[in-house]
Amino acid sequence: MEPHPSHPSLDAPGAPDPAGSLGPLARELAALPPSLGPVRLIGVDGHAGSGKSTFAGRLAAALGGAPVLHLDDVATHEELFGWQERLRTQVLEPLAAGRTAHWTPYDWVARRFGAPRPLEPAPVLLVEGVGAGRRALRPHLARLLWLETSREESWGRGRNRDGRELSDFWDGWERAELAHFSGDPSRPFADTLVRQSGTGYEWTSGAPATPGAHRFVTERHGLPPA
Repeated sequence: MEPHPSHPSLDAPGAPDPAGSLGPLARELAALPPSLGPVRLIGVDGHAGSGKSTFAGRLAAALGGAPVLHLDDVATHEELFGWQERLRTQVLEPLAAGRTAHWTPYDWVARRFGAPRPLEPAPVLLVEGVGAGRRALRPHLARLLWLETSREESWGRGRNRDGRELSDFWDGWERAELAHFSGDPSRPFADTLVRQSGTGYEWTSGAPATPGAHRFVTERHGLPPA
């Protein structure tokens, strides 16, 4: 979950990727074997404010409009990281059986859950948010992507984005995120590290690709020569 309640619960494809810069990564993910029933579940994790939602939206567009489930909508004020059982019963178990899931998004303004929403067992489903690569979720992931932005930079972006009115929330969030990653880190288990650049993204794939091989992508070009 990230302390930024303004985006929709289930993203539309997100920002366009006109040059197809994430196309190679999208094709790589789509070619993976299913990991949750018929679904290839892709985790997008990183510190709050690292740019996960934007990246997930662009990757979803490159995947032809894959659904994105934001963990913001599964967490609550009282359960910043205590949402794993709710995710399991509402989303993971139905999708694993090839059934449509029905999950209840949390309204951060009204402080209550909304009406159930359907989530079809799509070929690729992105689950985005802090803790998407947690221990309880990793066995169900086809790939774990980590947004490689430092904690300090990420939190600074988030605070600037959300303004002073959410300063107290961020104070509590930072303590909660530190505690979570201290006991259940995601980055050591990431298959792919993603970095933002001024012109797009670069990523380094782990075991499924050549160790240490960097793939550089921009908004204007595909893969440049090595």
